[in-house]
Amino acid sequence: MMNFLVRVAVNAVALWVAALVVPGVDLAEDQAAWTSKAVTIVLVALLFGLVNAVVKPIATFFSFPFIVLTLGLFTFVVNAFMLQITEWVSDAIGLSFTIDHFFWSAVLAALVITLVSWALNIVLPED
Repeated sequence: MMNFLVRVAVNAVALWVAALVVPGVDLAEDQAAWTSKAVTIVLVALLFGLVNAVVKPIATFFSFPFIVLTLGLFTFVVNAFMLQITEWVSDAIGLSFTIDHFFWSAVLAALVITLVSWALNIVLPED
């Protein structure tokens, strides 16, 4: 259970940093209170984790030839696709998470999320 909470916290921080750094990615921008922003960020992080757990293995399987051909760089496009799915589902359930453009905003956000998650996973223990 603790590992799950750490993963959600890492996803939340990575999404928050991506929303701060990447223009065109807005996360909890329409929320006035800081607590509602935090709840929205955590819910989007939970949703992003769920999308990564369910859809990403299927998308990675079907895009495997492109991943091999680009020496792994196509993984950022797959991750950007996961962000787009998260945006679509979060819009359907009323969470404030938007991405303006797929290629520039989503792919750059996927890069930032990957780097922040990698750095936090090095710092935080696995157990």
